[in-house]
Amino acid sequence: MMKTDMQVQEDVIAELKWEPSVNSAQIGVEVKDGVVTLAGHVDSYAEKRDAERATQRVSGVKALAVELDINLPGGSLRHDVDIARSAENVLQWTTYLPRDCIKVMVENGWITLSGEVGLEYQKTVAADAVRYLLGVTGVTADIVVKPSVSAATIKADIQASLRRRAKADAEDILVDVDGSDVTLTGLVHSWAERELANHSAWGTPGVRNVVDRLVVSYQ
Repeated sequence: MMKTDMQVQEDVIAELKWEPSVNSAQIGVEVKDGVVTLAGHVDSYAEKRDAERATQRVSGVKALAVELDINLPGGSLRHDVDIARSAENVLQWTTYLPRDCIKVMVENGWITLSGEVGLEYQKTVAADAVRYLLGVTGVTADIVVKPSVSAATIKADIQASLRRRAKADAEDILVDVDGSDVTLTGLVHSWAERELANHSAWGTPGVRNVVDRLVVSYQ
């Protein structure tokens, strides 16, 4: 039985309250036809991301619109040069990244990463490494992934990963590979399964871009 909008709203509010990294008192939740809108204020970019992920964990959420403003508290305000220096240090300490492969630019607290890596996973790791730094208001990963794997190998690796991770939905997910670009289509039965499918695609060596056309069906 599908949830009503009121039930989805109650569950999202409860999930936000349950998430320790989110101050749910500052976030309003509206739901219409399964589409959730988050509005209000958060104290960091990391809190915004955690609120988004908490909402997507809730069964019955078909789509998510985020209208959250980031209001850094006084103690979190930092100069761009300090944020840039911290980001560079963190990237240097990250084991999975080749040394000096990524450049950092910071403007008004927003970090833009550029450079070149061999795996999509490394691009994700780089963005995650700087996302939670104090004073960060957003992250853009303009990092180029240069694949060295054939399309057939990429497709086989993704399908094998789907069978391991999303066994119930694996047969309903179609994987199309064009060079290093992957398109996922078909049905999944929850946001969690959708996230697993995307993670399987992004985590496969040689993948540069993933187009998610999966439909979440709760029936």
